[in-house]
Amino acid sequence: MSYLMNSSEILQTIDMINQQHLDVRTITMGISLLDCADTDLDACCRKIYDKICRRAGSLVQTGCDIEAEFGIPIVNKRISVSPISLVAAACEAADYTPIALTLDRAAKETGVNFIGGFSALAQKGFTESDRRLIASIPTALTQTELVCASVNVGSTRAGINMDAVALMGRIVRETADIDPMGCAKLVVFCNAVEDNPFMAGAFHGVGEPETVINVGVSGPGVVAHALKECKGESFDVVAETIKRTAFKITRMGELVAQEASRRLDVPFGVVDLSLAPTPAIGDSVAEILEIMGLETCGGHGTTAALALLNDAVKKGGVMASSHVGGLSGAFIPVSEDAGMIAAAKAGALSIDKLEAMTCVCSVGLDMIAVPGDTASDTIAAIIADEAAIGMVNNKTTAVRIIPAKGKDVGDSIDFGGLLGSAPIMPLHKGSAREFIDRGGRIPAPLHSLKN
Repeated sequence: MSYLMNSSEILQTIDMINQQHLDVRTITMGISLLDCADTDLDACCRKIYDKICRRAGSLVQTGCDIEAEFGIPIVNKRISVSPISLVAAACEAADYTPIALTLDRAAKETGVNFIGGFSALAQKGFTESDRRLIASIPTALTQTELVCASVNVGSTRAGINMDAVALMGRIVRETADIDPMGCAKLVVFCNAVEDNPFMAGAFHGVGEPETVINVGVSGPGVVAHALKECKGESFDVVAETIKRTAFKITRMGELVAQEASRRLDVPFGVVDLSLAPTPAIGDSVAEILEIMGLETCGGHGTTAALALLNDAVKKGGVMASSHVGGLSGAFIPVSEDAGMIAAAKAGALSIDKLEAMTCVCSVGLDMIAVPGDTASDTIAAIIADEAAIGMVNNKTTAVRIIPAKGKDVGDSIDFGGLLGSAPIMPLHKGSAREFIDRGGRIPAPLHSLKN
């Protein structure tokens, strides 16, 4: 597929790139590692390293070449792999940390920014391999730089595995006690998708081809700039403006995706339409909401504004690409959005309001720093709440929460780079221990019975 752009569109795109923070946030190559399974851990690791380096050896250079030739910034080049709990199931090893170290070494050899897929799918129960992988997460994430992990604990079809929720509360707590930065690379999902190009939750699903290219586009600054031109207009005009802007952003992403697919001789998977903010001023989802007329993000009206934004982005983007997938929404990571950071510091944005906002956007409670002494059952309860929103609404939700060691409300934590910084947010004081200790499964909702 190819697209012809007229001179006006080209000039508009150049202005978006130069002035409005438009970029391709990531080119992510998905790689199946299912054929790397081996009973011997060392042999499994060798196969994994060799296959990743062989398949993704030219990924970074190709991305840089496209970036230079088309003048389109490509911020990240990444790899996602098959869930390691599946790949390693045949291994006679209790600890999967050596596999994480192998992934980290392969990521550094190929030059990518992150590698995702140290993952388990436990929405309905655990295999022994799931248990071994989850137990390995704290050491795996704190002993590696580029490895990202995820665990799916629920789905609309299966309900919520509350044993997995409780376990992940303890795993987040244990990881934070070693190094809070490890928690920034760990996502707990409900309804995880197989073709997500964004970290930290990317993995290569079992229904995907041997290798695939997925692209994530981003342009909060472009949307914000467009909305400044329709001050005082009705919401009909606001929605139409966002749709038109999302169409232009996605066309650029489609162009990059198709070109990367052709040059790497790898099938094109999806374009993910998600508006992914950065800590840079002018690249904020919160700013978009405030341009719509809110005094501050987090105030009354925020959820409605975000619902409009998310829907309009999808409607505009889906017409511009042959294959839209991944998460495709508006991200609200607190530490990665300058407007969210400011609203949280001012006390206008609470964790309760963030939870309400996740009902209408992607993906969930993301990059939220909480007091370092937060109990594991409180973390598990937050995960359960977010999973319930995903399960009932048949959407992907997730939690990426960071107990900031040695810090309390009023302090802040700096993650550096695209991960930004975040104020420590207050949580409710009531204990959820008795609730979490019940275990078992929260049944799937009635509307899951669609066959």
